Amino acid sequence: MKKRRKGRVGSSFDDFLKSDGSYDEVTARAVKRVLVRQLDALMQEEGLTKSALARRMRTSRAQLDRLLDPDNESVTLGTLTRAAQAVGRNLRLEFA
Repeated sequence: MKKRRKGRVGSSFDDFLKSDGSYDEVTARAVKRVLVRQLDALMQEEGLTKSALARRMRTSRAQLDRLLDPDNESVTLGTLTRAAQAVGRNLRLEFA
């Protein structure tokens, strides 16, 4: 009896999204969700409330809510940078 090799059959999910035309949108939402989860975890580590983080960022609670909303893609690099600094981190982005 021959064992079958495990491997990929068919195209990848990325290929499907690209053919569907939604790859860029889905990828952007995924990146935003990861950033939100990381920021939320850092807030919990620091014991920060949303109001306290907004004060550290020198912004409004409403602006912070927009940042923490994974479906809101209208976040600027400046806002992300201030959020990172407010929790004692640096923002690092790269093209891959």
